[in-house]
Amino acid sequence: MKHLLFFILCLWIQAGLAQSKLPVIKAASKSVAINDGGYLDKNAWTLSPKIRPDVFTAERSRKAKWVTFYTDIDSIRVKVKPGTKFNFVVLLNGKDSCYTQIASAIPPEDKSQNNIATHDTIPFTLTANNAICVKTIINNTDTLNLDFDSGSWDFRLTRDAILKKTRLLSNQPDALAGRTKPNYNNLSKVFKLQMGKSVWTDPEIVATGLTAYEMDGRFGWNLFEGKTLEINYDQNLLIIHSKPLKIPKGYVRSKLEIIRSFVTAKGTFEIENKKYTGSFLFDTGSEQAAVLDSTWVSQQNFPRNLKLLKSSVIHDPRGVGYETKIVLAPALTINGFELTNIPTLILGGKNPVGFMINYLGDDVLKRFNMIMDFKNDYLYLKPNKLTNLKYRESS
Repeated sequence: MKHLLFFILCLWIQAGLAQSKLPVIKAASKSVAINDGGYLDKNAWTLSPKIRPDVFTAERSRKAKWVTFYTDIDSIRVKVKPGTKFNFVVLLNGKDSCYTQIASAIPPEDKSQNNIATHDTIPFTLTANNAICVKTIINNTDTLNLDFDSGSWDFRLTRDAILKKTRLLSNQPDALAGRTKPNYNNLSKVFKLQMGKSVWTDPEIVATGLTAYEMDGRFGWNLFEGKTLEINYDQNLLIIHSKPLKIPKGYVRSKLEIIRSFVTAKGTFEIENKKYTGSFLFDTGSEQAAVLDSTWVSQQNFPRNLKLLKSSVIHDPRGVGYETKIVLAPALTINGFELTNIPTLILGGKNPVGFMINYLGDDVLKRFNMIMDFKNDYLYLKPNKLTNLKYRESS
């Protein structure tokens, strides 16, 4: 018994020493710049002494990379590998200790899981606006219509959904109006979300002002990290496989690229015997067919004389409007499959995501049954019964 107590005491002492050895950097300002694998964001982080630890999740990558935190007077450089976490302290103004953690977006592998493959089949409705609508039960009581948006992450609920359907809000006085107003940041009461047999306990939820038409919110691809997600538009099913599966005949494989935590793949336009190849963000949350980055269009010398279908304005999740024009592209090839006469929206200004990338919306993606292997990062496509359907902008 004495030996056991002595052993436990040693562990406590070691834990205390380990805590005292956390690296410390200094700061005189709460604003922190972060270089994440070569991408520098000068306004990436705000120090908070109250959150312990305050976790920065690095952009998703299966390769080791460097992440550097820059305060106004100091810095720290950390090598991030899949499944790793690194803790350190930022001493703010010489007195406030900000306990900070840099974590990989890929969680540590759970070796306790058995080798039995499991599957969960979740029905969805494809709306007239190309939204993949999934009935989602919240806190065992309320039902929400959530859009599966492969261009998003985690769970996002609209303010109207929070106010009208979830009954999760506390009220606080509005002194100016003499009435109560909803506190949209109070989402901690969401303790359970369920789709099919899949359950998320104490999920991370963010309020959003924009989602697919008539949807209460959206959920993103990273909820299926390490798994295989099958999107079957023929049967209107999302099928979640715990392990990679044997791919049925007819599917063509390509590498699934994750660029700054966005799911992307290569695509090629062919116009007058000339090819224009680029990376395309897979965005099932968009009702559009294809969207081209203005910088990419300029660099590629993409033709400016294509047939104009219409001009319009689109809005990003913050409500910022971007002038655009929609042209008719004669041919687009993905995974060796060719689509023709694609309404293609060309952005007239800065890309909403902040870097050069094109998009494929669900008016294109719905024409393929898709299998996304988020364990080995492969994409499989197979044309389905919607392949020859008229595009929304062409109808």
